Amino acid sequence: MSLLPHQLELLSPARDADIGIEAINHGADAVYIGGPAFGARATAGNDIRDMERLIKHAHRFNSRIFITLNTILRDDELEGARQMAWDMYNLGADALIIQDMGLLELDLPPIQLHASTQTDIRTPEKARFLQDAGLSQIVLARELDLKQIKAIHKTLSPSTSIEFFIHGALCVAYSGQCYITHAHTGRSANRGDCNQACRLPYEVMDDKGRIIAHEKHVLSMKDNNQSDNLRALVDAGVRSFKIEGRYKDMGYVKNITAHYRKLLDEIIEEREFSEKPLVRSSSGSTTFNFEPDPDQNFNREFTDYFVNGRKDDIGAFDTPKTPGRAIGWVTQVGDNWLEIETSDKAAELHNGDGLCYYDLKKELVGVHINRVECMHAKKGIWRLFPRSEMSEFKDLRKGMEINRNRDMDWVRSLEKKSSERRIGLWAEFKEASNGFSLTLTDEDGFSATASIDQEYQAATDAAKAEATLREQLGRFGASIFSVNDISLTVSQPWFVPASALNQLRREALAALEAARAAGFTRLPRALPVEPPAPFPEDTLSYLANVYNQKAHDFYVKHGVKVIDAAYESKEEEGEVSLMITKHCVRFSMSLCPKQAKGVIGVKGTIKAEPLQLINGKEKLTLRFDCKPCEMHVVGKMKKSVMNQHAKEMEEHPMQFFRTRPTPQKPA
Repeated sequence: MSLLPHQLELLSPARDADIGIEAINHGADAVYIGGPAFGARATAGNDIRDMERLIKHAHRFNSRIFITLNTILRDDELEGARQMAWDMYNLGADALIIQDMGLLELDLPPIQLHASTQTDIRTPEKARFLQDAGLSQIVLARELDLKQIKAIHKTLSPSTSIEFFIHGALCVAYSGQCYITHAHTGRSANRGDCNQACRLPYEVMDDKGRIIAHEKHVLSMKDNNQSDNLRALVDAGVRSFKIEGRYKDMGYVKNITAHYRKLLDEIIEEREFSEKPLVRSSSGSTTFNFEPDPDQNFNREFTDYFVNGRKDDIGAFDTPKTPGRAIGWVTQVGDNWLEIETSDKAAELHNGDGLCYYDLKKELVGVHINRVECMHAKKGIWRLFPRSEMSEFKDLRKGMEINRNRDMDWVRSLEKKSSERRIGLWAEFKEASNGFSLTLTDEDGFSATASIDQEYQAATDAAKAEATLREQLGRFGASIFSVNDISLTVSQPWFVPASALNQLRREALAALEAARAAGFTRLPRALPVEPPAPFPEDTLSYLANVYNQKAHDFYVKHGVKVIDAAYESKEEEGEVSLMITKHCVRFSMSLCPKQAKGVIGVKGTIKAEPLQLINGKEKLTLRFDCKPCEMHVVGKMKKSVMNQHAKEMEEHPMQFFRTRPTPQKPA
């Protein structure tokens, strides 16, 4: 079992151990982070010693650390992955997040396994299969709506937890179903090395060669934000609420973790006395020295994507950059400065702020401010001196609206200590045989007692002595605990030296931490059902990402008859779907047959299909599968990628699953 049905888990990302520790401090119930390798983020590996430091800190609060081992693996990488799994288990990690089913055929440690978003879980049948194969927590596709999530929840046992992305960047493709990077560069998104072709500008052309959209980022999505849908997601069965961002900085993780911590705590408090009360899955409570605000971090504006059904405003088609918030209008432009009037007269600008505006082509232009001068506080007039020459700011003129996409005062505030996480406890001070004892009992029921030998000495001022006892015993500031109540079970308020009370408190705290560490329980590994559950399909294409013999053996064991090799095996030489997505360019441009038969263009009716995406020399074809309401981005692997692969195989032979003989180097 991962989460109990009444537990809610806030799952935060971490690029490194320091960020992971701050995620815990800001209220994360669990953190997912890459180990030394195989973590689906090519440049986000972490040292063993740092991982140990993070795990120990998390476990003090009963928070969990999940290790991402979610790339597809070659045969010659399986042993390294197996060894890393054991290393992470021996450090105390709580779960592995995996994509490659070949791992289930290895001698893994008894660590809990979670299904990565890369496993592309969209149906109750797929979810149930992964549960029956031994995975305890499954990350559903971001594209699902509430009805689909609820249907999946109903098919799973209470011991399997549903995890869902609630914030961060959105991959336009179904996770695990994008191969554009590999087709064009030889790198692989399924191996943690995406080149983000979805964020590029494209011309959209119809079959007559007419341009429907020019230099638009038609595959670039806004950022995910489910703040308003958390209650509905809880009711649909989601129990783990996942924040995207293993490449994000410390400020992002602090702020977004704090934002969702507050929202989830509100839900827990609302339902405390309901028929089905909820609790957080880790210990303690968190207070913040700032007001969390998702708009302050980099974002491409927000969408709740498909959770409440298909919408026409999910794309960030004008720019993949962060537009920020409107702050005012340009009033003057000088030789090396500009003046703006703020819409909020109380707003302050700071040296180092980042501003931006849309030029006449609707392209976002950034303005990094070196220095600011307040010209008229009541009117909100500011003179700004940019880092770059004024000639570089195309179309900047009087009356143009200005946004702020980086507030340096906000950035600096999150560079300081910005939160405190504490576990509540109750303290009982008693007379003992040769002195005094202090018993501490925390909110999780752990208890510890320390005693000191101390001569009884009557206090000359009883009221002052009692106040001193309570003050000295209640000093838990340097620990992870906060005192809820102190009871004094004594025959009279004795005078006890402060040094003795401090020693007693320190020893009791150390004993309580030791009791908590000894009582920490590891998450159990789910056992696969026997006989092996049949996979929902008996034929697998390259879309199943089978890249090693062990993965092939896994699917054979589960009844699959035909298994193609992963796209990375270089066997798909013709045109194939390089991306499958729920996003539809046709729908976004009002060309969907369900919206209209077409739109009237300059030279007549523009047909909805086929369409082409063009970026320089790169051309991709869009095809539309209307029954499931999906779009396929179609293309083929570059010859240069095939040639480079053949050369690498000659120089450094690699082992991976193939269905055909090893190809020769193309002429």
